[in-house]
Amino acid sequence: MTSAERSEPALDAAERPMLEGWLDYHRETLAMKCAGLTDAQLREASVPPSAFTLLGLVRHLAEVERFWFREILAGEELPDLYSTEEDPDGDFTVTESTTWAGTESVWRAEIAAARKSAAGYGLDDFSQGVGSAGEPFSLRWIYTHMIEEYARHNGHADLVRERIDGATGD
Repeated sequence: MTSAERSEPALDAAERPMLEGWLDYHRETLAMKCAGLTDAQLREASVPPSAFTLLGLVRHLAEVERFWFREILAGEELPDLYSTEEDPDGDFTVTESTTWAGTESVWRAEIAAARKSAAGYGLDDFSQGVGSAGEPFSLRWIYTHMIEEYARHNGHADLVRERIDGATGD
């Protein structure tokens, strides 16, 4: 597995830089799990009959970034990137035409948009949008949830990567 640029979160940062540092750390961990693989390997299902792939996982996290930071936090009304009513798990669906270059570009663009959305809020500020139960979320909650989301999925990515080429590591 080749190494991507990944900085360790600061040990002595204030709360917001600490949360942002841990989220960026986990974002780059996912990039490291995908580094050095071909598009075909990134489309490889982890444990058939499951269709779970690294490319599908990155597509999913692009949707998650978009949902929490743009739709919920900023209150933007946006269509899903990949999912549809007919295919609610469309973010995980990949085809032969799904590439790392295209997938990474969308994911990185959503990360940049997430950073831009979050910049206008304090940790205690509540979201413009609401969840399914009608409740707003603080930016602190969203950061914490996103760290959890990436950490959990990076565990999945570890197993998928090891299955593909035997590579292990953080």
